[in-house]
Amino acid sequence: MHPVVGVPEEGRSRFWLEQNPYVLTADPSGSSTGSAVAVAANMAAVTLGTETDGSILSPSSVNGVVGIKPTVGLTSRAGVIPISHHQDTVGPICRTVTDAVYLLDEIVGYDPRDHRASKSAAPFIPKGGYKQFLKPDGLHGKRLGITRGSDFSKSRGSIEAISFEKHLATLRQKGATLVENSSIDAIFNAGYGNDMQTILLYDFKQDLNMYLSELLESPVRTLADAIAFNNRHPQEEKIPEYGQDEFLEAQKKLNFNAEGYKKSLKNVYSITKNGIDKVLKDYKLDALVTLDDSIIGLLAIAGYPGITVPAGYNKLGVPFGLYFGGGRGSETNLVEISYAFEHATKIRKIPHV
Repeated sequence: MHPVVGVPEEGRSRFWLEQNPYVLTADPSGSSTGSAVAVAANMAAVTLGTETDGSILSPSSVNGVVGIKPTVGLTSRAGVIPISHHQDTVGPICRTVTDAVYLLDEIVGYDPRDHRASKSAAPFIPKGGYKQFLKPDGLHGKRLGITRGSDFSKSRGSIEAISFEKHLATLRQKGATLVENSSIDAIFNAGYGNDMQTILLYDFKQDLNMYLSELLESPVRTLADAIAFNNRHPQEEKIPEYGQDEFLEAQKKLNFNAEGYKKSLKNVYSITKNGIDKVLKDYKLDALVTLDDSIIGLLAIAGYPGITVPAGYNKLGVPFGLYFGGGRGSETNLVEISYAFEHATKIRKIPHV
């Protein structure tokens, strides 16, 4: 979850913080931390997470499980406390690609309570579902754009860097064509942070107000009510520790007609069109592949899908995942690619907890 909510990523509980089951002192990431930790520790068969900016992909990666962030609208957000209708999505967090895809098949589809987004994404859902794309030879004939990330040169010789090169060799061996180009690397340096934050603050106020107004029973009906509630119960809501600065900033925002909001939306659209969209089209790519978690933000602002699959363990024993990202509605390709990679490598191991 994006930090617009103003609490630590793993701080979903009032009483304790979740721990990474592989290395208890390691950051379990978030914000769908409980979902990732529970399935990684074999406390649940399958789980769901919600993502605005990394909350499925990031905790899945560092807890050694599979996370699928669907195209925005592919799964309904009805009933989910919102941050942004532009970026919010619901997806599986499971131990294997197979489990995640079977769960995905159960949650995709049109929902009148999330009409605009789910209607727009519904045509991407294949007849017969996604499980038909769980193919061991799913890498054959795929074109994959490779980027090592801006910090890769600093980590040469590390377990992560060595593992990445081995995985690239596996992708080639299984029939994929790998494309490396500075134009692909360049999209990871797009400066979208301020625009994303602006969009999320505007969206959060309007989307949360709508969500709260539709609750059957609640003393809190608006963001302003939530701020007032926190002020009345500062200890219970941990205001001295975390504050509510983002709530206050969002409350200042007026409406979707504000020039700053419209400008940020235009900028993000341009970054997507001239970034991921252009690279995928120019190089005829089926997906992007990287260890660099910068891809998370790019997929977030675009509303595009991504999958992470266990790719190794660092020198401390903390898992890390390989990220596969694609264009809008490209889940069929991503399922084929990620399943074939998982089938070929079988990296995941059970944590000793």
